[in-house]
Amino acid sequence: MLASNPRQLLLQLFESAVDAVSATRCLPSFLQQEAPRGRTLVIGAGKGAAEMAKVVEDCWPHALSGLVITPYGHGADCRRIEVMEAAHPVPDEAGRRGAQRLLEMVGGLTEDDLVICLISGGGSSLLAMPVDGMHLAQKQAINSALLKSGATIAEINCVRKHLSAIKGGRLALACAPARLITLLISDVPGDDPGIVASCPTLPDATTCRDALRILAKYSIALPENIRQLLESEVSETPKPGDPRFERSTLHVVASANEALAAAANVARSAGITPYIFSDEIEGEARVIGGAHAAIAKRVARRGEPFARPCVLISGGETTVTVRGDGRGGRNAEFLLGLAVALDGCPNVYAIACDTDGIDGSEHNAGAICGPDSLARGRTLGLDPVAMLDSNDAYSFFEGLGELVVTGPTRTNVNDFRAILIL
Repeated sequence: MLASNPRQLLLQLFESAVDAVSATRCLPSFLQQEAPRGRTLVIGAGKGAAEMAKVVEDCWPHALSGLVITPYGHGADCRRIEVMEAAHPVPDEAGRRGAQRLLEMVGGLTEDDLVICLISGGGSSLLAMPVDGMHLAQKQAINSALLKSGATIAEINCVRKHLSAIKGGRLALACAPARLITLLISDVPGDDPGIVASCPTLPDATTCRDALRILAKYSIALPENIRQLLESEVSETPKPGDPRFERSTLHVVASANEALAAAANVARSAGITPYIFSDEIEGEARVIGGAHAAIAKRVARRGEPFARPCVLISGGETTVTVRGDGRGGRNAEFLLGLAVALDGCPNVYAIACDTDGIDGSEHNAGAICGPDSLARGRTLGLDPVAMLDSNDAYSFFEGLGELVVTGPTRTNVNDFRAILIL
């Protein structure tokens, strides 16, 4: 069965990874809380925020109300918690209004009140409230430039925190003196909660000077008013040790590690030995694809360092430095880089998908390929090397019918990659 349908096995690995980090599986055990003397308010933002809110509604036996913000098309059927939708990855006016409403909603809380904050990846663009002195259009332009620059998510979110009136711990300060519990699904390498969604409920160790250094590193032009804001440090974030965070706690409820482990279990049950490389891989997507291909070819040709059949599993968050005008997110670009480097190596199949179901700004989660993919593409008139150079991996795999389309999964622990060697 495996030799005749390896692509189906890879899809099963991805599906099991996503299921393992769904809000339905990971959230209920963190909701065993007594009702506060005052109100229970549920707030949040991210690709998984609406689904997380629905789970809270289903599991919380006490009165509650609230608001969460999620990308367009990622909503859920909530009854007591309002769901707003806004743009991702570049913020829009709906995100700005939603962030403003969240701040207004938590104003005036008391020590008797409880705030449950639901955070998942994507929250940075959804909580789009520019710092005083900055226009939304300027925030959009800087965000777009960062996304195309090849900057890491930690670098991007450092800048976002210092140009925001709500991120980088500021939402937590607005909730004080209420008790605040943040439940977070991590989509960043290393699971640093201070990076996920530019965490609005944790103190921030980065500085305005760090943000300026990152912007200079990637040659991103700054309007003079934004440069002055950062240089004057008036937009500095609250720092660790600030006593206003004393009633705030945070729990990472799901991460890439659980997703990769679930996929490994499915592989074992199919008689395939899994090897989890890392859940923290970062770097240029096509370069990482080439490095994975070098290992896969050695396994396929020499049975080293792993015996066949096996599957090499990894997660993390690669980046794409956009130089062309093609279509495709980082997972499709990783996979095309891998396929080009494999050059039709027999018995090697691979999948690369984003666990949120959206690869970059496209409608697909990622793609899948086999040893015949390059040859099939060339028969169809598709030049894989030229398309990789123009960042057009989406079009290559679309032409082959090898896009993986799941729709929004309403969770997010970032990239999932599996290379099956038979």
